[in-house]
Amino acid sequence: MKKTLITLSFLSLAFASAQEKTNTQATKEKQIEGVVITKTKKAVEQKADRTIFDFSEQPQLNNGNVLEGIKKLPGLVSTDIAGMMYQGKVLDVYLNGRPLNITSNELNSFLEGMPANSVDRIEVITQPGAEFPATSGGAIMNIITNKNANKYLTATYSGNYSFTNYDKFRSRTSNSLNLNARNKIFGWQLNVGQNYRESMLSTDQDALLYSDTNRYGRGYFAKSGITFDLGQDRLLLNYDIYHNNNDNYTLSHGDGEKKELIPNTDPKEYKYRDFYFDASDAANTLNTRQEAVITYQKRFSEKTQKLDFQFGYTKSDSQFDQDNIFRSGAYSNPEEPYAFSLGRVLSNSSTMRIANFKVDYSQPLKLMDGGKVSLGGLYERQDFKTESFGITNLDYQRQTTATYLELQAKLKKFDFILGTRAENYDISGITRYYEKDKNNNDVLVEAGLLPFNKFKLFPNASVQYNLMEQVHVTANYNKKISLPSISALNPNNVTFQGPNTQVTGNPNLQPTIFDNYELKISAFDYAFIGYSVSSAKNQVAQIIRREGKNLFNEQINISEMKIHNFNVGLPVPFMIFSKPLSEIMKFNFNPDKINFMYIYAGYQKHDIADLDNKGFWIFNIMTQIILPKEIKLTANYSYLTPKAGYFYFTAEKPFNNSFDLTLTKKFMDNRLTVSVFANDIFNGQVMQVRSNPPQGQSVYMRNKYDTRNFGLSVNYKIPTRNKLAKEDQSILKESKKDDNGGMVPQGQ
Repeated sequence: MKKTLITLSFLSLAFASAQEKTNTQATKEKQIEGVVITKTKKAVEQKADRTIFDFSEQPQLNNGNVLEGIKKLPGLVSTDIAGMMYQGKVLDVYLNGRPLNITSNELNSFLEGMPANSVDRIEVITQPGAEFPATSGGAIMNIITNKNANKYLTATYSGNYSFTNYDKFRSRTSNSLNLNARNKIFGWQLNVGQNYRESMLSTDQDALLYSDTNRYGRGYFAKSGITFDLGQDRLLLNYDIYHNNNDNYTLSHGDGEKKELIPNTDPKEYKYRDFYFDASDAANTLNTRQEAVITYQKRFSEKTQKLDFQFGYTKSDSQFDQDNIFRSGAYSNPEEPYAFSLGRVLSNSSTMRIANFKVDYSQPLKLMDGGKVSLGGLYERQDFKTESFGITNLDYQRQTTATYLELQAKLKKFDFILGTRAENYDISGITRYYEKDKNNNDVLVEAGLLPFNKFKLFPNASVQYNLMEQVHVTANYNKKISLPSISALNPNNVTFQGPNTQVTGNPNLQPTIFDNYELKISAFDYAFIGYSVSSAKNQVAQIIRREGKNLFNEQINISEMKIHNFNVGLPVPFMIFSKPLSEIMKFNFNPDKINFMYIYAGYQKHDIADLDNKGFWIFNIMTQIILPKEIKLTANYSYLTPKAGYFYFTAEKPFNNSFDLTLTKKFMDNRLTVSVFANDIFNGQVMQVRSNPPQGQSVYMRNKYDTRNFGLSVNYKIPTRNKLAKEDQSILKESKKDDNGGMVPQGQ
């Protein structure tokens, strides 16, 4: 097996080398003839500090919603209980270069409300340098929804329909329209869309709570941008709005226990009475997120010299309500009716306001064989408030002031990056909660949050040795900080709550400090092998524990932990099994026209004190086969080995276990793309874990969504009447395009 893998590796590199040589030769010949060459997008592109996944040209990724597409990316693990990780690194999720500031349940709901065909590409920045915020934690996943525009008025329509058929038939639809126009003074773009999705969720929480939920989601979004060209300079104005309105209807039953005061006891004594129950609940979540950004880009005669000014403001409001429609139950010791209160159980809301101003400057530098210097600064203010039944139970403020300096240089076959970022944090606030007094009455208590007022330096360094063209060996180090997300701080429950469950955030969570190390060999974008380790202090983690017949879902800090990760990616063109190497070396390849397989494997281990976590393997195999009539068949299989530790959980069944198929055909001179797809064909996707809390009893949990679905996706580019129309750069939320092809703004 080992010899086979080594042989495949060398053949794959030879294939890629041959492609590069023949393409170069063909390009030179065609340029002599005066022919314009159109650049083909790469499905996966490896850079020194990031991996770029193209969504726009991959039907197996851009059907359905964004969350479904993300879960198919090789090396990415997404769970309901612990958020997202890529190649062992905890991800901070950005949308068009700006952090979402949400995690776990709220993040999943947000991404489910975005059609996947509205995404252009996803960049996973595995080694954020000094120009990126120190708060990016282990890595950044930047979801870029920008589209290319044409001069004069053009339009593109995207539609998607899918269905599931478990206990009953459920439908999901999404539609979006992208409009682009330009005149002599300015250009504008507008992207609007909606989605509707019906889904189900069945859960088993340690045989104490069984529930079945019918979910109905409705989402709407509008993204707008205007750009003014002022000579070489540009002024960009952007406004985006995202709105989600979700309803959940839950039938549940189970066992619990109630704490009761024993009358006439001094000191006060309590007893616990077991009960069983049946219930019907209805919950509604209403989220609205608005963002406005003003960017001025100063450009110079030297293209690598840039000066950007940006002001941004984000407003996000959320409301969650849960009502009991029906409840019945009885005590079991002795048996007698148990009285439940009907009506509103939860009424929780939150408001978030973020304002920031930043400056970024870069210019070439005469250093060694050439280089660049980048520097800038950022000021940001965030206010976050939560309420429960009209009482403000969290009032959180954070001010961040930052500056950075980074040098890049070349020396023969070496590329160097050295930088540091200085950030000052001032975090404060208050929290309010109820506690029992000596007479067993509820008393509202106000307390200050644990303050965090610190100035810290965050260095980064990278060395890349270029063995040959497109073959690199890279070593990276950076120190980062991850501030607790507002959803982790939120003391309010924003998910279903039964009679025996309590779900809370922790307003006293402390920031996490990361030291990240990585060694990686990459070749021809698709092939790579690497090892990384992240050492974290005060890592934020979710724990689920049991006390008696009550379940508790909480957020804590892990004082110290390490995440080890080994990963390898290998492309295998099928022609290596049918053609001699000499013939392959002469072939001029187009990735869209050949049959190939891409294999990814990764091993990850979470090293936490006093916890015997076993490592797990992640496997992803993507296969492309060109059928007759230029129909493209894409198969994607993902698998994550069970019986392994993931933070404070052990997977009893694999988090990932799905097989997806997509058939795609282009019509009308490639203006119309039609895809039919089937996701999770064998219905293997399920989350079944057992918690390993530092305190309390272990909890068995099983969540099953209706992940097996079938559907149709359509994308139609309405042609412009002006045949001389030229491509214009996207202006939807664009503020900076760095030298590596990335989109995340500096200092964000």
